[in-house]
Amino acid sequence: MTIGIELGRTNTGAAGMMDLEELLATRLLVQGNSGSGKSHLLRRLMEQSAPWVQQAVIDPEGDFTSLADRFGHLVIDAAAHPEEAMAAAGDRVRRHRVSVVLNLEGLEVDRQLRHTAAFLGGLFDAERDHWTPMLVVVDEAQLFAPAAGGDTSDDARRASLSAMTDLMCRGRKRGLAGIIATQRLAKLAKNVAAEASNFLMGRTFLDIDMARAADLLGMERRQAEQFRDLQRGHFIGLGPALSRRPLAMRIGVVETQSRGSGPSLTPLPQTAPEEARELILAAPDPVAPRPARRPPPAPPADILAQLAQASATPRGPAIRVAEPEPSPEEAAERETRTRAILHEMLAEEDAAFRPIGVLYQDLLVRLRIHAVSGRPPELPAFRRMLAVARAGVPPEAANDPGWPEAAARADGLPEDTQGVFLLLAHAARQGLPCPSDAAIARAYGSRSAGRARRLLAWIEEQGLIVTRPAAGGRRIVVLVGLAWETAPGDPAAA
Repeated sequence: MTIGIELGRTNTGAAGMMDLEELLATRLLVQGNSGSGKSHLLRRLMEQSAPWVQQAVIDPEGDFTSLADRFGHLVIDAAAHPEEAMAAAGDRVRRHRVSVVLNLEGLEVDRQLRHTAAFLGGLFDAERDHWTPMLVVVDEAQLFAPAAGGDTSDDARRASLSAMTDLMCRGRKRGLAGIIATQRLAKLAKNVAAEASNFLMGRTFLDIDMARAADLLGMERRQAEQFRDLQRGHFIGLGPALSRRPLAMRIGVVETQSRGSGPSLTPLPQTAPEEARELILAAPDPVAPRPARRPPPAPPADILAQLAQASATPRGPAIRVAEPEPSPEEAAERETRTRAILHEMLAEEDAAFRPIGVLYQDLLVRLRIHAVSGRPPELPAFRRMLAVARAGVPPEAANDPGWPEAAARADGLPEDTQGVFLLLAHAARQGLPCPSDAAIARAYGSRSAGRARRLLAWIEEQGLIVTRPAAGGRRIVVLVGLAWETAPGDPAAA
């Protein structure tokens, strides 16, 4: 069953649709500076999908509590409950299929991280019988999955980052679909952001964030400037749940409103200087206590009792995503078919130079077209498969008794450089001419010969290879420890 929800309208006036079933399987990343309309987009997405799927919102500012009035979400005021209760609440949320908003307003940052980690842990550790589909929306995700340490304690940051990584990397099997929104991609942990296959990019001004957004959408760097010109509520989307090519859209209207509002100009009161001095600098009353900055919230009823008694609003037919574990034979057949489809993709013109995010989305679509059942490879596994495919190493190379040692050495390198090392290892093992700069660049996914030379020098610095010159300006590469050596090859060859 396919369920489409309308996010808004494209530039051509057509409906901007999102495939909800595909979203559950592939996750979503939203980026935009403050005021770009991220919260409006998340609210639209949750309102449109509320009748169909259970939802949980991690809300650091209490902006989404209004969903309770219109759609029946249960609001959990985290400040009124200890950290230990959050794990049990997360488990019961899955058990009773209640849509919730975890309101973290009123908590200091350290406690926000701890409460969120415990709640996500409860969702993640629920029993298998309760692995029904669920959207988990995390606003201001850079707070809970920071790229670097900040003012928070190390143990709180580690706990929150671990929970967010589990949500994005391993949540799909448990029916959890992460939707994360951030103001700054550069501040969001890369291993969390990399697991999303759908992207909606809004107005962004900093060069580093524009460059990362363009890379994720498969756009040229010179096209990144357009992110500065986007209006509030306008986003560019890409992904298997949205579109196979970058698609500009304007987000539609929402039924509920945020408790916060944008700044508006208000005339200053007409206060005489003498009166202002008296109001501001008057000596404080020694008897009157200093007012608290924020009154403590009234303790609500026990959250676990609320969850136990809550009944889920009818949300339409369930969408099953949990799958049985495949047998070894089925897994091997699936991997063989996946690799064959990947080789077909790379055989297309310029396919080897497309960004990894775009290639991954293309693979997911092709797997569905070819009816390859079961769970597709996760992004880290896809990176390794892509590295080998780009290197052009034939499958029969694995039958060589010495090849496992070369593959083990490649595993110690970053995923995007493993293909280059395997390309050199195959040429050296077979005594073929040393690959040219163009061949090395292609295995790396680039057209830059200079980048290929720098990469070759970097691998040599790691102590894995030695390059030496040969007659006629050619070069030879020797694998350290294996004594495999290429024949002389022309670096400038096509």
